[in-house]
Amino acid sequence: MQIRAAVVHEAGHHFALESCDLAGPGPGEVLLAMEAVGICHTDLAASAQVWPVPLPAVLGHEGVGIVQAVGAGVEHIAVGDRVLPGFGSCGHCRNCQHQQPGYCSHGAHFQVQGRRMDGSSPLRLAGQEITGHFFAQSAFASHCVAATNNMVVLPPDVPPGLMAPLACGVQTGMGAVLLALNARPDQALAVMGVGTVGLAAIMAARIAGCDPIIAVDRNPQRLALALELGATDAVDTRSEPLRKALLARKGVDAAVDTTGAPDLIRAALEGTRQRGTVLCVAVPGPGAELCVDLAGLTLAGRSVRGSIEGDADPKTFVPRMIEHYRRGELPLERIVTEYPFDDINRAVRDTIAGRTIKPVLRFTPANNP
Repeated sequence: MQIRAAVVHEAGHHFALESCDLAGPGPGEVLLAMEAVGICHTDLAASAQVWPVPLPAVLGHEGVGIVQAVGAGVEHIAVGDRVLPGFGSCGHCRNCQHQQPGYCSHGAHFQVQGRRMDGSSPLRLAGQEITGHFFAQSAFASHCVAATNNMVVLPPDVPPGLMAPLACGVQTGMGAVLLALNARPDQALAVMGVGTVGLAAIMAARIAGCDPIIAVDRNPQRLALALELGATDAVDTRSEPLRKALLARKGVDAAVDTTGAPDLIRAALEGTRQRGTVLCVAVPGPGAELCVDLAGLTLAGRSVRGSIEGDADPKTFVPRMIEHYRRGELPLERIVTEYPFDDINRAVRDTIAGRTIKPVLRFTPANNP
């Protein structure tokens, strides 16, 4: 079928709206008519080629759509279901079998190469196969073929525009606190960088009962929002060095870094208490290295580790996040700004300029021929 997609042709942040040809769903896949898709910094890293996805490519990995057709072997999802596809994983390797699909041994096929396990793509442009299975979905399009391994059927009454960020940005921040760190009441937690992921981490920390919750950023407007969403304190790194700020507050038990900045990560590590942990969830640019004081690491029992998608299994964690949303504990409307799909480039510009925290593209019948 012919669809409308936002195609990246060269490194940068421009998305060209073009007609492409989409094949039907294969085994374990479904065809979706898209309702909404979030724009994530991973999409921007891929379009800029910091994340080396082969171009031309259709990106997008925070999609919500309505099932139009199902492929062979799909039993738990039916035509007409509203679904959130999730990221790509094989479903069979050791990590997938242990409910850690974010660490799938074959994840690079989906998340980097934007291809199926066999190397194919369901998408063609001008007769040539292009990258069209990014994160097993490529959701910057009117329709996509998505894998069902991490797909979640959504309740019919939840707003698709607010659910889309649960696929990655919000899931990463909440999972970092509730799963990877297993935060407990009265633990002191710092969050470096309060964009989508960081604000989700702060909301999760409030749910977990952490105290204090310290928001760290250099954008005063975002720090103010973090305080409204659950942070109990804020550090503006333009005027207050992070290590000094954390030690002045008696240190923290854990810190979540969403920036990927080595100097900030080291400062946070040195500002943790004994047996403290710094969890890194951002993917930095090539060549980024972290230099740490090994004596301070060993003698204080500190640790620094990474996390993909907050260690979440979407099939169990997305429904959990939806329950937090229903209870008013996850006010997604405070961070989401919706744009028409045709305005994808404006949404990208607003994101890069810091005017928008979480942009979500919405589709209309005109987008879905």
